[in-house]
Amino acid sequence: MLTMASCKPTVPSRYIQPDDMEDLLYDFHVAQAMADESGKNLEERNFNQTLYFAAVLEKHGVTKAEFDSSLTYYYIRADRFNEIYKNVAKRLSEDAMELGASEGEVNRYAKLNNNGDTTDVWTGPLSVMLLPYAPYHKVTFVQKADTSFRKGDSFMFMVNTDFIVQSGSRNGQACIAIKYDNDTVVSRNMSLTVSGINQVRIPELVGRKAKEIRGFFYLNPEREETTTLKLMVVNNIQLIKFRNRETENEQKKDSVGLKKLQPIDLPKN
Repeated sequence: MLTMASCKPTVPSRYIQPDDMEDLLYDFHVAQAMADESGKNLEERNFNQTLYFAAVLEKHGVTKAEFDSSLTYYYIRADRFNEIYKNVAKRLSEDAMELGASEGEVNRYAKLNNNGDTTDVWTGPLSVMLLPYAPYHKVTFVQKADTSFRKGDSFMFMVNTDFIVQSGSRNGQACIAIKYDNDTVVSRNMSLTVSGINQVRIPELVGRKAKEIRGFFYLNPEREETTTLKLMVVNNIQLIKFRNRETENEQKKDSVGLKKLQPIDLPKN
């Protein structure tokens, strides 16, 4: 009798393995937090970050080249990276709780549950990772509106951004554009320059229903080749749809009125 067992595909041995990559990213976050608190000015903080990041790589016995090639490997395998980063975020949240942060503060980026009038309609990946060189510096998305979209809906695009930057600026961007049923396009941009929550509101377009959402995440590439570590992670991506009940009620009234005005078949003589 022949039996088959399924298992997750393994990561090639030349790349950093998932558990080790999780530990590395966690330590990089801790090192960056230490560096951010250690200097009085940007130059001093950047210098300390360089030292701390080098210490993290030495601690794990990993070269900068090995780390860079592994990041590229995980970049094109979003499902694996999402799992790794989810574990990193959990560990950082647990650390924050131990240091006295409230559960509300830790979970303020938690996934929104649908409750009718307020619904997360995002269907893309929950996390994306960007590196400061092509083609890994930009991620685009396209999403078609489904039958739950109505006239009068407004939206909020919300993301949580994490940076691991050895030195230099944090200069990411995000853009979302909503195309409506009359082909009008309303777009909003976000400047992603700090770790934390970022959000932008798209108000109702009166009398129109959204039919398509497009946009991108972007990390400005380095002008020259560099060995400086720079990584931007955009996670817990949400597109919140708010139902305008007043508009919906008006639509129902109009629908009822039209039904009342339908011609009546009179009995034949």
